[in-house]
Amino acid sequence: MDDASKIFRYQWIFNTTIILRWRDNKILSNLIKNRSSFSPSNGTFRINDLSRNDGGEYTLETYKDKSGTNREKRTLQLTIQAPVSSVLLVSECLSQGEMRASCSSEGGDGPQYRWTLGGRPLTQTQLLSGNSESQNITLKQDVSGELVCSVRNDVSVVQKEKQTCGFTLFQCTLPNGTYISQWFPPTNETLCPPPTPEGKEPDNTVSNKPSIHSTSANHTGAPPLLYCGLRAAVVFLILTGIFVYFACKKNDLKEAEGSAVHEETEYENDSVVMVEMRSAASRL
Repeated sequence: MDDASKIFRYQWIFNTTIILRWRDNKILSNLIKNRSSFSPSNGTFRINDLSRNDGGEYTLETYKDKSGTNREKRTLQLTIQAPVSSVLLVSECLSQGEMRASCSSEGGDGPQYRWTLGGRPLTQTQLLSGNSESQNITLKQDVSGELVCSVRNDVSVVQKEKQTCGFTLFQCTLPNGTYISQWFPPTNETLCPPPTPEGKEPDNTVSNKPSIHSTSANHTGAPPLLYCGLRAAVVFLILTGIFVYFACKKNDLKEAEGSAVHEETEYENDSVVMVEMRSAASRL
């Protein structure tokens, strides 16, 4: 009011009980005077130390003259809400990379929930169940980032953050021809061999995603050491055979040259010497 002194009589009513009476610039009664105050200059009525029991309908009735005919009435609704004290965010990573999350508040009246991912509200394309204002949600496998649950009411707002599961979809074909398409946690090993640039052999360097892969091709099904030993034995035998062959060949040539016999025949009457060359082969 601009000036409460111009009002002859008025009263405050809480639900159906008159808690304040004013008449001829005097307070006639005040049921909560120990925690309330009234300012006649502007008609302000103040209630301190509110509790849940103070919530309800308040009605102001004013009378500008003694006859009581010039009457005005105004009503307001007072709602008492306790602030949200804390937020509990519980999450679980499912086997295929989905994330189930539940948000709850301790204390607080009339809590309202809101989910965001990276500062933006969750969309239905990112959710398997629930919505951005549900208390319980389930995220899809390919959703990653900082998940935030906010709990608010008319007098407070509190939030809690959590990282999503971070699963990664691996798709590859193993050396034996098996096709793999599976979601893996960021810290788990995968069955996929590490990717290599074209034209280069795969190395044994550790990638960001640990992997299990074969380091040798063994088409016989034998253990790698036995397979390598057999190959080495075969090569050794071949080389030994070649060496023996050429050694025997060389010995035969030397023997043929050394077995040549010079036979000389002298004739008394002639001065001609006949030399007959016969090889060991001819004698055979």
